[in-house]
Amino acid sequence: MIGVLKEAERGMPVKELCRKNGMREATLYNWKTKFSGMAVSEARRLKELEDENRRLKKLLADQALDIMMFKEINSKNR
Repeated sequence: MIGVLKEAERGMPVKELCRKNGMREATLYNWKTKFSGMAVSEARRLKELEDENRRLKKLLADQALDIMMFKEINSKNR
């Protein structure tokens, strides 16, 4: 992501950049909006936190499903 944004800053045409990286133009513009003005280390840290947040949300959803399943099993055994 950071490499793509650096290429955009150096003036590579958006269409070419997106084609080269297999991404939509909207994604590139979203990244520009979200990460413009950030230092590389800040953008990297934000990406790490977003990844961790996504992982934790999935873990929470999995645990909620497990709880629902155990409650269902428990109610049938009574």
